[in-house]
Amino acid sequence: MPTPPADSEYGTALVPTVTPFANGSVDAEAVADLAEFVLDGGADGLIPCGTTGEFASLSDAEYGTVVSASVDAADGAPVLPGAGATSVAGTLERIDIAADCGADAVLVVLPYFHGANDPAGNERFLRAVLDDASLPVILYNIPSCVGQSIDADLVEAVADHRALAGMKDTSGDLTHLLEIVRRTGEEFHLFQGWDSQLVPAVSMGATGGINAVSNYLPGLMAEAIDAAATGDMDRARDLQLDRIAPLFNTSLEYGFAPTTKAALVERGVIDDDAVRPPLVELNDDQTATVRDVLGESLTAAE
Repeated sequence: MPTPPADSEYGTALVPTVTPFANGSVDAEAVADLAEFVLDGGADGLIPCGTTGEFASLSDAEYGTVVSASVDAADGAPVLPGAGATSVAGTLERIDIAADCGADAVLVVLPYFHGANDPAGNERFLRAVLDDASLPVILYNIPSCVGQSIDADLVEAVADHRALAGMKDTSGDLTHLLEIVRRTGEEFHLFQGWDSQLVPAVSMGATGGINAVSNYLPGLMAEAIDAAATGDMDRARDLQLDRIAPLFNTSLEYGFAPTTKAALVERGVIDDDAVRPPLVELNDDQTATVRDVLGESLTAAE
């Protein structure tokens, strides 16, 4: 019998929400509609302004708009926006904006573009952020975008900091995630961000998941987490292999924000699949593939 995930004030099934646009601007009404859809559908909380939320394409003002709209729509559910930046000062500024908007915590990545020239530099960066952060921090490990990984030694070194609440691992390296599980305690909330490894991670002690697929099928991810956590492994395996994996693989091939927005349009949750450069919207053939894979998943749930 697997060990159930540690209790988390943030829940176990969190959604890295997209940022809807209309006529080139952030659509705050659509942000709220999406928040209500995923929370009504079984998700525990929201992660706006992450990778799928195109945070790097948002101005500070737009960032505040998205976070505020998410907090208002969440009606008390946890909201943990991304606060990625390339400097300590920039990260702290984003955290302060999130705090002013009423967020509960933030996700922080290592600096991208100019990575550390020595492992000690990453610890120095994280400690500087953690020491002055106005909200609890969840580390966000996504080496495919940042260019470097938050390794297990670094996590262990900062795990007991008062401001650190946990980590989202989107490395796709299950061995790495399990090493983090092994080195941290029950108070450390570890979320799997690689959707196709959600069930294995939760069955081995991860708290839950922060998964792009949950934008348009929030109940699916919540059900898979619950099945893995309670030892219903036949059910968890079926959900992972038959429904989550095809959806995740499509996102991996076409891009997470464009694919997720296309699926949300198909579900009638948002009206516009627009993304910002350098991303592009899916073409007709790609959209048809998303429609087919989504349809198969919805049919399987009936």
